Amino acid sequence: MANTATKAGDSTATASLHELVKIAGLPASAADSVEITGEDPVFPTRYKIVAPGAACIAATGVAAAELWEQKTGRRQRVRVEGRAAAAAMRGSRYLKFDGKRPPEDPENLTGFYQLKDGRWIYLHCNFFNLRDRNISVLGAPRDKAAVASAVAKWDGLELENAIVEANGCACFVRSEEEWRALPQMHTVAKLPLLEITKIGDAPPRPLPAGDRPLANVRVLDLTRVLAGPTCARTLAEHGADVLRVTREDLADMGPTDFDTAVGKLCTHIDLRTPAGEAKMRELIQTCDVFSQSYRPGTLAKRGLSPEALAEMRPGIVYVTLSAWGHEGPWAARRGYDTIVQSANGMAYKPNNERPAFLPVSEQDYVAGYLLAYGAMIALSRRVREGGSWFVRCSLAGAGQWIRNHGLLEPSVYSKAEPELAPDELKALMVEHDSPIGRVTNLAPVVQMSETPARWVRPAVPRGYHPPEWPQRSA
Repeated sequence: MANTATKAGDSTATASLHELVKIAGLPASAADSVEITGEDPVFPTRYKIVAPGAACIAATGVAAAELWEQKTGRRQRVRVEGRAAAAAMRGSRYLKFDGKRPPEDPENLTGFYQLKDGRWIYLHCNFFNLRDRNISVLGAPRDKAAVASAVAKWDGLELENAIVEANGCACFVRSEEEWRALPQMHTVAKLPLLEITKIGDAPPRPLPAGDRPLANVRVLDLTRVLAGPTCARTLAEHGADVLRVTREDLADMGPTDFDTAVGKLCTHIDLRTPAGEAKMRELIQTCDVFSQSYRPGTLAKRGLSPEALAEMRPGIVYVTLSAWGHEGPWAARRGYDTIVQSANGMAYKPNNERPAFLPVSEQDYVAGYLLAYGAMIALSRRVREGGSWFVRCSLAGAGQWIRNHGLLEPSVYSKAEPELAPDELKALMVEHDSPIGRVTNLAPVVQMSETPARWVRPAVPRGYHPPEWPQRSA
């Protein structure tokens, strides 16, 4: 399929980029040096992937170019290939170790289960703690058939509420009409797609010296799964020193973590201990960006709210992701891309057909790139006017924005191939040696004319590095 370059004003992706430029308070001319190629569909889905996905990735390039101009006075050209952007919306599936895909979870309790009345519920069991809480509510052993039998005795809303109250993670699969009737949907629709707000005073701070837009910028990454880690990985591809912080006993995403960890240092800190809390505060003292994806209010209990960090480290950029938005009756609920797809109608099939997710994790990746864009815009504002900044968005908000792009007709998307051609895909990949072997993953999609996006650190296991910043380069 040939790609043709779009021009400002005549593509949905370009129009979406202009929307993001406006959200950031940049002049419309900031998008003039951007080229986005290709159009939907790429994969067989009624939801547009290229338009929102390419726009978000291009926006990160615009922000990186703005930072580079502040450093050097020179502008850059930015280019995003739409088909590569579509692949980036499911980038983790292309991860390989020594040329092989990582093995699937043999237990595989995560999935859709049919309820008493024939409707469906999705159980998120990817993390062992959530799996145990979910099956505890069901009174079932760790066996897929036994879980299915137990679920079949429940009504959907009853089981969803019981699991949520038990601090587990599940979602009754709703239609779009049912989602639109929920108070949370109306809350999400009213909230901004991306917020970039000043939360404290601090003097203007120039960017650190270096030969890349984010060289020597320090980022603490306290995120999990895809969206938050994608934000920090995107900052790393423009030169930031990213320190990913986890805890040794926390559940993880398994092999997927090696895709989102590329370009980062990885360490363990236990915030429940005085030593861990002291170490975190020490790292914050010289941090530029603090990124977290805990549920709203969780870190505030440990003195790590946006306001507390703005006081502790004036000039910090505090980035936060939530599932459902920071307001509304579901604000404190757990949520992941699959959970949100189950709630908002993306996964729903009529007539009690088995639900199915999009062939991409678009809400996750769109939210991740949006957060990276917001973080860089906040850093740019810090240079010009000073201050501490707060950046946030939600998976549900990203889903709402994706849906606002409109739906494709079956006659348009049904002929799309389920995967890129092997040669096309191979051209989008990069490889590097790491402590876990030869890693193959999707390369950065945004193309910069003067500072090519790239990662300089290999993917490493969790806790591989000590909890300290690297020495700033010259």
